Amino acid sequence: MLKKLHLIFKFLFIFIFLTSLSKADVLKPNSNIKPVEVIEIQLLALQKNDQKYKDSGIEQTWNFAHPNNKRVTGPLENFKRMIKGDSYQMMINHLSHTITKIGSNEKWAQFEVIILDKNKIYHKFNWQVEKYTMEGDLKDCWLTTMVSNPISLGSSI
Repeated sequence: MLKKLHLIFKFLFIFIFLTSLSKADVLKPNSNIKPVEVIEIQLLALQKNDQKYKDSGIEQTWNFAHPNNKRVTGPLENFKRMIKGDSYQMMINHLSHTITKIGSNEKWAQFEVIILDKNKIYHKFNWQVEKYTMEGDLKDCWLTTMVSNPISLGSSI
């Protein structure tokens, strides 16, 4: 129970921190952010995609994408089009989400993410983050390397 309460407070802190950021202060990766927190930051941002400015949630998500992932998805404008496309658009302005750890070691962590979209349909994703090991600003930061295509789990009604 204490562990769950601790997680709730941690996610509440991240949510409050995210909602207080200005356009110039989009949260940047740092080595103190844990793997599950990376995903929570990204999902909370996508849940309120246009709250700060148009596509601020997508840009926040982009900031926590691994450089190898960014090479595959292309520049930010391509990433925006991809997220708004059929495969991932249900993440934008979704109603709720859950994150469950599937497995991890010191270099990677994989999670099952279930999203309830704005149409009240559940979607399941596998979401993987890896610790960046190269030198530079991202050294030892956890970054998203993969998000699977969604699996529809049906309506909540």
